[in-house]
Amino acid sequence: MKKSKAFWVFSVLALVIYAVVQGLISGGILDLYYQNILVQMCINIMLAVSLHIIIGITGQFSIGHAGFMAVGAYFSAIATMKLGLPLPVGLLLGAVVAALAGLLVGIPTLRLKGDYLAIATLGFAEIIRIIFLNVDYVGGAAGMVVMNMTTWTYAFAGVVITIIVISNFTKSRHGRGAISIREDEIAADAMGINTTYYKVVAFTIGSLFAGLAGAIYAHNFFIIQPTTFNFLKSFDILIYVVLGGLGSLSGSVIAAIFLTVVSAYLANFPETRMIIYSLVLILVMLYRPTGLMGTKEITSLFKFGKKGGTKI
Repeated sequence: MKKSKAFWVFSVLALVIYAVVQGLISGGILDLYYQNILVQMCINIMLAVSLHIIIGITGQFSIGHAGFMAVGAYFSAIATMKLGLPLPVGLLLGAVVAALAGLLVGIPTLRLKGDYLAIATLGFAEIIRIIFLNVDYVGGAAGMVVMNMTTWTYAFAGVVITIIVISNFTKSRHGRGAISIREDEIAADAMGINTTYYKVVAFTIGSLFAGLAGAIYAHNFFIIQPTTFNFLKSFDILIYVVLGGLGSLSGSVIAAIFLTVVSAYLANFPETRMIIYSLVLILVMLYRPTGLMGTKEITSLFKFGKKGGTKI
């Protein structure tokens, strides 16, 4: 099957970005502080894009994404620190277990809608946090010590894989089914679309990449604690998607980059950091209520492929 021009442009752009940043790191131009910001940016992009497929594509309001991130973080840490497995295996294990958790949660809860679904997913995230809080095997409330093994290469590879998989899902038959649910679930059901199936598939994929982001996060710091994955973390991820524009993958990526940079440069002002951070969000939403990108993709600005642009 012939690949679209937009896909190859994305691939070349990804290689160029990786090569440039890796060259700056190897040359000692980017120190550990900036490397950490880049890795955190990659983690936030993965979290934003993985929630985008649930809220932006399928239209299911989930605020328990931090729970799947916690599952990926802890199970990958168990694999590397307790079982002595290599980091790639730990990352894969964390992602797979998070996907299984998403499947188990999605089957019963995705029959719910709106506020009820939001409450159910939030409850799941809190249950997961409390479990890790009370299990001594993973350090309990004190947290679990994890070796710093995450590199720019692992983080960037995770971003590229996440974007490619979710982009291809969106353009597939399954993606079109999920979008039809977002637009009008009753009409989609009347047309014979198995709405529960498509919602569970999208929810599981989103959970998988949230788990992968959590696994990369766990190995980027020297300790992980249950308090890191509270409901405020879920709202942070939700802000990326809403600010970028519901239904826009590009918007989620741009918002995650923008807010990561803002957060990093406001770190020196702990007293006023959240006030300034909130004001930035309010101003953007006042002047751009549909989000930075609305429902459009960045490739719609260019004439790739068919007339009107081809979405990545």
